[in-house]
Amino acid sequence: MDPSASAGLEKFRHFEKGDFEADWVKVAERSFGRVYKVKLKLWREMCALKRFSGSANYRRVIEEVSKMEKMKFNYILSIYGVCSDPPAVVMEFMSGGSLDTLLCSHALMWPKKFQMIHEVTMGMNFLHSMSPPLLHLNLKPANILLNEHLHVKISDFGLIKWEECANKTEFIEHLTLRGNLSYIPPETFTQCTEPPGTKFDVYSFAIIVWEILTQKKPYPGANMMTVLMRVSSGKRPSVEKVPDDKPPECGEMIELMQRCWQQDSNDRPPFSETIRETEALSEVLKIPDVLQACNEVERSHKLAYTTLSRFTRETKAETLPDSGEENSLNHVIGLLSGKEFDNFRRAVRREHVSAECGEGYSLLHYAAASGDLESVRSVLSLGAATDCQNAKGYTPLIVAALHGFYDVCSALVKGGADVDLADGDRWTPLHFAAQNGDDRITRLLLENGAATGVAERDGWTPLHLAAQNGHEGVVRVLLPRSVAVDDREKDGRTALHLASSYGHLKIVQLLLNQGADANLMEHAGCHALHLAAEEGHFRVAKLLIEGGAEVNRTDQRSYSALHWAALKGHTSICRLLLNRGAEANARTQQGWTPLHLAALKGHPNIALLLEEHQGSVNAQGENGWTALHLACHHSQEEAVSVLLTAGADPCVAEDRGWMPLHLACNSGSFPSVLQLISHGADVNAQNASGATPAHLGALNGSVPIVKALLLNGARRDIRDSRGSTAKAVAQKAQKDEVVQLLEAESPS
Repeated sequence: MDPSASAGLEKFRHFEKGDFEADWVKVAERSFGRVYKVKLKLWREMCALKRFSGSANYRRVIEEVSKMEKMKFNYILSIYGVCSDPPAVVMEFMSGGSLDTLLCSHALMWPKKFQMIHEVTMGMNFLHSMSPPLLHLNLKPANILLNEHLHVKISDFGLIKWEECANKTEFIEHLTLRGNLSYIPPETFTQCTEPPGTKFDVYSFAIIVWEILTQKKPYPGANMMTVLMRVSSGKRPSVEKVPDDKPPECGEMIELMQRCWQQDSNDRPPFSETIRETEALSEVLKIPDVLQACNEVERSHKLAYTTLSRFTRETKAETLPDSGEENSLNHVIGLLSGKEFDNFRRAVRREHVSAECGEGYSLLHYAAASGDLESVRSVLSLGAATDCQNAKGYTPLIVAALHGFYDVCSALVKGGADVDLADGDRWTPLHFAAQNGDDRITRLLLENGAATGVAERDGWTPLHLAAQNGHEGVVRVLLPRSVAVDDREKDGRTALHLASSYGHLKIVQLLLNQGADANLMEHAGCHALHLAAEEGHFRVAKLLIEGGAEVNRTDQRSYSALHWAALKGHTSICRLLLNRGAEANARTQQGWTPLHLAALKGHPNIALLLEEHQGSVNAQGENGWTALHLACHHSQEEAVSVLLTAGADPCVAEDRGWMPLHLACNSGSFPSVLQLISHGADVNAQNASGATPAHLGALNGSVPIVKALLLNGARRDIRDSRGSTAKAVAQKAQKDEVVQLLEAESPS
């Protein structure tokens, strides 16, 4: 890598354009520049590359993100490093996009809304718990990112600086240009000259809560002055915009939101207090009422939202008769909703049963969703069609199976319901029962002829769903009736792949006993043993090996299970694999051995274990890099120490002449520099550009490193390919302390 890319940044990972695969995918474009989805060649991992439009902006941002790299928390976006060509920050990739986009395009369920609010609270509480508190000042839905399961991570924190603005007006203008006007608290618009504190972020959070609850934009169409005047006068987005179908707990969330947007910042609660309330609210079990049960249907392995329009109260008001008319369709549905089942059975008529309730729903759907067996029997006795489907394809049997109403399912089946009739995604009632872990309904459906091997739209069978979710009872019911234990879904995964990945030991045993093939490859090239090794499931890995899994099988990129365990740091699995004959020096397509990957990620115990099993400490992979090169480049100081003790050669040069000492100096790892020198590293070695370790230490301004090199014989007169000495490099980079050090050592 070009050493100039890391000027002034110590202990911070550096990338260059060649470190990424060529197929960059643009995922966002904003005023600062563009965001691309890229794949790192070395890690084989998708990352986000935020490319900046101006070098000055890039330099300032890099100074900030270099401080954030070590901040690791579940709800904070991880920073991997920087890239100088192009100028960019390399970050964790979030496949779910931004909250801003999601709120505009999808209808979220209430449990998911509450979960997101709590996770934002978690992330902000973490930032504010720093000493001093780390202010975001840029908190908005566009900076709240989501993974594939719609879990939250907060990004772009700490980049807005009050002290960098000449005055408050410039600060407001800076925020407004970023689209933050709606999230600025009222005190910012007053004559108060106090810098913003933690309560600034609390106000922004409150507006975000309103947006999540309503899925609308605050102050739509209003110009800057209108918003400023409304907020300054104490007005806030209307609570009336929260949908009428809100659960009872939403009242408490709204009250919390209103406290967080109080006019006086002192009245707003800190995140350390609100986090307890959001946690309690997000964990409350929300039992859907009858009117919602037919409409808010989700499956846990799917995303927790729907792009389809829901059967809202407004829609029902247009399609159903006036609820004030006694014995109307709306009236009898209301009796079900109120759980007045005796009154419902007295009021229901044949004409109600044959009527459509909107979007394809029938009265039998609502009766099934109520869970009341006698109400279902009443509707059936009036001639209800058991296999009626709504617009999404849900039958009454699907609704009953989804909610675990065994007696209702039994009555529907006895009434002639088709046990294999699927919804629009080709989910049958058996899929829903398997997903929910309901072995009683599963057995009922199978005893009435339900097909076990039917696949939904993505190729998932009921066995896939039970295996993924750890429902051992359902698997036990399915297996004696299922001959296709190795059925594959669209990505080539079998039930064994899923159970192994999620660590469901007893299900893995059941599948192997049923004859599941432990060596089948899914489309990405992984075998069940790879998945168990990657996720750290020791007992599953052991069981798979005993069940015939071949320890040296590789995936499409030639990674073995040992490669994955070494990369992820699972020492016990590495030991298991090595004891069962795993090849310690197996190479990936890029030439990496397991030892390379352990060094890359800083797992010294695994590096030592591999060396004890004849793992070559000097094996050279892509571009001639050894494990020691990787450890030095990524500042894995413990791994450097273990490798050198195990006999790694510090004088091996990679293809461009860089020795491990070059890389340690370039990354600013002073302990590694001392270790390398003590093990005989050549302090005057020159790479292909003629740079010595002293040149790189001078470029980075690292006084301790340059001093250590000089004390161990580093020459000051060596010139690189541009004709520059280490002193000249330090002068050009304005590293005054290093210049003074080199002058002191060389009075001439």
